[in-house]
Amino acid sequence: MTGRIWDELVSVGRVARTHGNRGAVIINPETDFPETRFREGQVMHVRRGDRVETLTVGSVRFQEGRPIVGFREIGNMTDAEALAGAELRVTESELAPLPARTYYRHDLVGCRVITTGGRVVGTVKAVEGVLEHSRLVVDAPEGEVLVPLAQEICVRIDPERREIAIDPPEGLIDLNR
Repeated sequence: MTGRIWDELVSVGRVARTHGNRGAVIINPETDFPETRFREGQVMHVRRGDRVETLTVGSVRFQEGRPIVGFREIGNMTDAEALAGAELRVTESELAPLPARTYYRHDLVGCRVITTGGRVVGTVKAVEGVLEHSRLVVDAPEGEVLVPLAQEICVRIDPERREIAIDPPEGLIDLNR
């Protein structure tokens, strides 16, 4: 696989560091479904230089909510150390369908954020937090703005139009500056 294909893949986690001396790594998941995503047999991709390589989960266990994964292609601690900091991605077709009014993070990144009154706040550059406590990180002209991803605040989310309408409580936008 080439680097161009990398841009079409979706991030599901990042390798934090090695674990033990047999080539396992600790993953910081970037998915709300780590038990589904990180299970034996799942295929993931990692970029090394200009090459995209395939990794297959050979073993997994969870410790404090983070998966500890042994990839079939990584047999020792030296090879595992080379993965530290690497982003893990999958094809979008491998993602499970979501219930109504829930979205994958990558669907929200790049969306324009406006208030219900028409004021442009900025563009979503990231989504942080766990499912129940997620927040949009909005790149605004005056600086970064954090917006809770709650139905009461994010009243209309339209990933296809690349737009999120918010009805922020008084002071929320200015509080973050």
